[in-house]
Amino acid sequence: MISPAIILVAPQLGENIGAAARVMGNFGLFDLRLVAPRDGWPNPAADTMSAGAFEAGVSVTVFDDVEAAVADCVQVLATTARPRGMIKPVLDLSGAIEVCGSVVGRAGVLFGAERTGLPNEAVALADAIVSFPVNPQFASLNLGQAVGVFSYGWAAAASAEAPRLQDDLLRDSPATRDELIGMLEHFEEELDRAGFFFPVVKRPVMQLNLRNAFTRAGWTSQEVRTFRGAIKALALGRGKARVVRED
Repeated sequence: MISPAIILVAPQLGENIGAAARVMGNFGLFDLRLVAPRDGWPNPAADTMSAGAFEAGVSVTVFDDVEAAVADCVQVLATTARPRGMIKPVLDLSGAIEVCGSVVGRAGVLFGAERTGLPNEAVALADAIVSFPVNPQFASLNLGQAVGVFSYGWAAAASAEAPRLQDDLLRDSPATRDELIGMLEHFEEELDRAGFFFPVVKRPVMQLNLRNAFTRAGWTSQEVRTFRGAIKALALGRGKARVVRED
């Protein structure tokens, strides 16, 4: 099974990035992605805290935004302890590991910044929320610790040979986040032309609601292509009179 990507969204301290990399290497995860790190990259503080994790194989890729960071992912999970007012499945650690291990393709796990956590726009792109069973009276986890909890769960499941979904080769490939975002942007563009986003002040909320709803559906690549074809057909037919045949 393909190991998931660990994605740190707007991390602040290089030490926490290094700690995350170290514990990833400990438990066999090597794809670390950073979205707009506050202090830039590379970061000497991260290198020191990593204890050699980067030399041991943990690779770092830096992205400007979450959409780019999850573009190749077919499943995206958001770790958050705060209720978001979004209707999404909430997974515990074992459920999250099962999802990551069973997808055909790469999964991505989002972790938020130390002070503010994940923004709603990032959570809206996720298929499900991951919540750890922390003490509700003291729920704050250090960023490196949070990555460590997930990394341990992944390694434990891998060593126990967690089963994959059967007949993967017979299933249609899940849509990557890049394909899904492309479909959403296509749909939003046509809705814009049709005057759907009115009044303009409500556009961000309407857009967020649409994206949240569409990411829950578990799209396949074929379904994305079909829906984009439907969008195109509706757009081309806009304003044309309907022709009724009488045989």
